[in-house]
Amino acid sequence: MQTSPILMAIQQICDEKNIPVSAVVETIEQALASAYRKDFGEPNQNIKVEFDPVTGGSRIFDVKTVVIGPAEGEEEINEKKEILLADAKKIKKDAAEGEEIRTELPVPEEYGRVAAQTAKQVIIQRLREAEREMVFTEYKDKEGQVLLGTIQRVEGRTVFVDLGHTVAVMPYAEQIPREHYATGARVKVYLVSVSASSRGPEVLVSRTHPEIVRQLFAQEVPEIAAGTVEIKSIAREAGSRTKIAVIATEPNIDPIGSCVGQRGMRVQTVITQLGGEKIDIIEWSEDAQKFISAALSPAKVQLVEIDEANHSAKVTVAEDQLSLAIGRGGQNVRLAVKLAGWKIDIIGSATGEVQNIEAEEDATKTPAEGEIIESPEKQSESTEPTEPTTKTEEPTEPSA
Repeated sequence: MQTSPILMAIQQICDEKNIPVSAVVETIEQALASAYRKDFGEPNQNIKVEFDPVTGGSRIFDVKTVVIGPAEGEEEINEKKEILLADAKKIKKDAAEGEEIRTELPVPEEYGRVAAQTAKQVIIQRLREAEREMVFTEYKDKEGQVLLGTIQRVEGRTVFVDLGHTVAVMPYAEQIPREHYATGARVKVYLVSVSASSRGPEVLVSRTHPEIVRQLFAQEVPEIAAGTVEIKSIAREAGSRTKIAVIATEPNIDPIGSCVGQRGMRVQTVITQLGGEKIDIIEWSEDAQKFISAALSPAKVQLVEIDEANHSAKVTVAEDQLSLAIGRGGQNVRLAVKLAGWKIDIIGSATGEVQNIEAEEDATKTPAEGEIIESPEKQSESTEPTEPTTKTEEPTEPSA
């Protein structure tokens, strides 16, 4: 059986707009009903059209619901949509309350110019609405996922990313500092939110969200995807450094080795996808002293004193480890505070001087217009920490 030209046109529209055939057929029916009311309808008619895309034919009905009398609080029935039971029985003898009475109307040979124009406008508007609804539903279900997109354009400080069926917005605050976005470049982004607006779905994506790190590792590390290795916490300063704490949920599994991969291939892939951002991988522990000590890696920790009441810790390090423990601009200890969830004071073993770094500080805060931020210098190399619970992205000999 040969496919009709109308059905072929409908299928083409569906393929282009990514909307179902039923939505297009429903749109045509609404347009035909609007056109009929314009030229041939009466005020008290409730016009419904049934369109057959195979033959291109249509049937027109005046549809009313059977009622016994006016609804409570109303003086009379809605004659456009309702019909009294007594009148309904003249059309159908066994009519009952709540039943629909469909009176078929003659189909006109052709519609007038104004009616045809009205139908065209209805079709265009309804198809646009259907497309927006499909896009909204598709991407609303993908909130919290990492998607691969293409940089469509850059306008001022805002980047627009083509995700396939829609274009997402990545504002300046969601961009990695000093990362260049070239038109046509492929980039992985985290879908933050999808909201409806009068102009269609508004899709917000990010390159700075901490969860993008978790999902990139899940894509590269089968143990994380399978649930045998879990990322317990993430502390990130986008574009500079990230610390993640991992734990194995099954015995005989090395959580750090799983994330690093053979010759560091797994972690290096994530680093590349984040534009070269440094990543420290730390083994999570319920022992606060052990965990805080590992979180401050690559610095060597001599002593950790826990104050449960104030949820704080005093960490003693050798003088030559003091700057390494604090990090450039306080970054290392600041990330450790975020990762462990404890307030940390660093104390030099010789002087006893307390170095207090507030967790609220953020070395990678969004700069103001015109503000210049210098690139952070590479931290000095050090020996591995006493406890082998940490791996970084730049080991001399990555773990297998």
